[in-house]
Amino acid sequence: MDTQEGEQEPQLVLANKLFLITQPDVDDIEKVRLRDEVQTFVTSNDMVPLYETLVGEGVLSLDQKLMDEMRAKNEDELKKIDEKITDAEENLGESEVREAHLAKSLFYIRIGNKGKALEQLKVTESKTVAVGQKMDLVFHTLQIGFFHMDFDLISKSIAKAKKLFEEGGDWERKNRLKIYEGLFCMATRNFAKAADLFLDSISTFTTYDLFTYDTFIFYTVLTSIITLDRVPLKQKVVDAPEILAVIDKIPHLSEFLNSLYDCRYKSFFTAFAGLAEQIKLDRYLHPHFRYYMREVRTVVYSQFLESYKSVTIEAMAKAFGVSVNFIDLELSRFIAAGKLHCKIDKVAGVLETNRPDAKNALYQSTIKQGDLLLNRIQKLSRVIDL
Repeated sequence: MDTQEGEQEPQLVLANKLFLITQPDVDDIEKVRLRDEVQTFVTSNDMVPLYETLVGEGVLSLDQKLMDEMRAKNEDELKKIDEKITDAEENLGESEVREAHLAKSLFYIRIGNKGKALEQLKVTESKTVAVGQKMDLVFHTLQIGFFHMDFDLISKSIAKAKKLFEEGGDWERKNRLKIYEGLFCMATRNFAKAADLFLDSISTFTTYDLFTYDTFIFYTVLTSIITLDRVPLKQKVVDAPEILAVIDKIPHLSEFLNSLYDCRYKSFFTAFAGLAEQIKLDRYLHPHFRYYMREVRTVVYSQFLESYKSVTIEAMAKAFGVSVNFIDLELSRFIAAGKLHCKIDKVAGVLETNRPDAKNALYQSTIKQGDLLLNRIQKLSRVIDL
């Protein structure tokens, strides 16, 4: 499976570099290198709007001569594109008119002018008949959305794409859309849906414009671990040949997955610590870093406690390779938040599990909902009496 970064949409590679520049965990030498690469990319693509933004944010330094040169090149290129559009409209067919308008859309995308690019994509769409070509325009819009992390634009574009597929569309584009939607779900903390979409696309992945296959497997394993139960995790992830073919290339990921499944908790915590940096420096996962770390710990603590009616805190600390105080503090937080069903007997130094069974949980839920309904009826009756 080819996983070269060059196959990615260059502007999404650029977006990742811009993200890393802002991160305190990235060292200064690396930031200097990233700034040089950003400067080279922005200059070689004459990205005047983005250059102005980056200068305003202090990422790049202003070079007025360079700015004027890039602006002149943009004006010259735009003039040629407009001449082609006029020529196509006056002398050529509908297909050539569409191609000329598409060229203008791609020009605005290339220079980083979000507003003009979205406007021009709408114009191009009005000249487009084929469903497949309309879908390609939606993918361009989605890439703009991911560059700017504009979740409203992404959400609307995904809905539009699904509507287009009701008119037709090929399997390759449908599978591609699943990955886009999966990334959107992951970036908006809907990890369960993201895992389903990623796992559904694991044997048909071709979306190299978003990320490499290695990154796709990384996301698939991370989202699956906190959302799948033990049996489906084994079937769909631990034993999946597509995952097995790649997982060893990604530092700590194989140990992270397998030590959790094999109940090797000390190894799991070591691998987890190694993965933390990768998660923190991932553009899409970074905002959910603390949430994800909590969810993983909930999964692993729950798995450990499921095996026992009661267990000493010392035994649990030893299994995880941490101190008794650490486990005591950790579990008290998770119990208070309702994430773990157990109680701590500090005097005896014992953890006692009190997992509610499904019937009991349903009974409690019914009682609670019944009380709410009675309260509402009482309030309503008072209003009616008045």
